[in-house]
Amino acid sequence: MTTVLFDFSGTLFRIESAESWLRSVLRATGVAMSEPELAGTVRALEAAGALPGGPPPVRVPDELAGLWRVRDESADLHRAAYTALCRQVPLPDPALYDALYDRHRTPAAWSPYPDAHDVLRGLRERGLRVGVVSNIGWDLRPVFREHGLDAYVDAYTLSYEHGVQKPDPRLFAIACEALGADPRSTLMVGDNRWADGGAAALGCAVQFVDHLPAAQRPDGLRPVLEWAG
Repeated sequence: MTTVLFDFSGTLFRIESAESWLRSVLRATGVAMSEPELAGTVRALEAAGALPGGPPPVRVPDELAGLWRVRDESADLHRAAYTALCRQVPLPDPALYDALYDRHRTPAAWSPYPDAHDVLRGLRERGLRVGVVSNIGWDLRPVFREHGLDAYVDAYTLSYEHGVQKPDPRLFAIACEALGADPRSTLMVGDNRWADGGAAALGCAVQFVDHLPAAQRPDGLRPVLEWAG
């Protein structure tokens, strides 16, 4: 292997809990909500799949199904899809829907997995090139910079910047081209077997990790260093 590609959410970083997400926005906006009301709203937001990077929707409403399928192809589609899911849940102030979406794009909403730094640094020390390939609707580079991981990433390939999303092999091809990499000597690491598994069609090896809370997956990335040799 000469190159390793990583997914973002659920692979290198974990989004905050829905409760933390909602509480942070309520504090920032000064909107009050009782504890029982907050707990019920958190459960409803989780069921709706309204938190990007969080649990998927229990069910996507029929009227949103088309939008949901292409949500990562542009910034506008991404915002429209997730705020629409969020609006299924009654909130005390309509401004909260956009505030919640904006919150998830901040570095404070994300935490790297415990072994992410060591693994990325280890790959750099071994002379491997590293890329990030993400289905996403916004620029995640500030998240990497804020958490000190940007120095270990050679290229970012983000779906909304190219109008194509995983599992389409074209997105992985763009990533390999940006890194000057041969797909046959490239490893794709991700948490979604359907989306990230699309790299196999290009000839990449694929390795999966479990999309778990960070505390429950302290060393899920370390086998990547064994692949790197």
